[in-house]
Amino acid sequence: MMLEAKNVRKQFGGREVLKGIDLQVDKGDVIAILGPSGSGKTTLLRCLNFLERADGGELIFDGERFDLQRATRGEIARLRKKTAFVFQNYNLFLNKTVLQNVTLGLTVGAKMNKAKAREIAVNALERVGMADRLESYPSQLSGGQQQRVAIARGLASNPEIIYFDEPTSALDPELIGEVLAVMRQLADEGMTMLVVTHEMDFARNVSSKVLFMEGGSVIESSPSKAFFEQPKEPRSREFIRNILEARR
Repeated sequence: MMLEAKNVRKQFGGREVLKGIDLQVDKGDVIAILGPSGSGKTTLLRCLNFLERADGGELIFDGERFDLQRATRGEIARLRKKTAFVFQNYNLFLNKTVLQNVTLGLTVGAKMNKAKAREIAVNALERVGMADRLESYPSQLSGGQQQRVAIARGLASNPEIIYFDEPTSALDPELIGEVLAVMRQLADEGMTMLVVTHEMDFARNVSSKVLFMEGGSVIESSPSKAFFEQPKEPRSREFIRNILEARR
């Protein structure tokens, strides 16, 4: 097992947002985290990568244990070397070119020499179909192109797992497909991914497992095919039924 989270808890202003979440991720898993707005999906993802401090819980990654409430800066830095996080709003530096956005973490964070960083960055940008825009600035790109650059930035660090926080939610409908195509390609290559998403076709056809959340709890966790074809819980069945009705 690559990653295991146990009893992850988080409160905001006295409101319990995560109520003891358990999660298991094997190498090569693509886990779609589904649920209505406010169910705690993004908070869970952020706690797993210490973008939020959980109020309690434990993370086991590659056999190493991390206290989600008390992990030190050194422990967090060590964990993040193995992970990448793709935000819904890209989080690119607007005053940096595409190439600079991808190399910055390598040259500054990893202290890599510029030639090696450029080689890795160009390779990552080729994987997402953006190698022809190295000198472009984010303002010159569509939202889909910016998100593909953000994915390339994550790939450049050679992560063991990539966290995606609603990577298509800020995109116009016609641009969603290009980002999902890149994610499908990564899944086919065996990349381990945790994806908070509202894209049901991706969850059904690309992800290997579904984690369905509501009210800060996991309602159902099962293989994707089983979740969509034979959901075990009444709330899961209602969720799928509502999605199908909305498409009519």
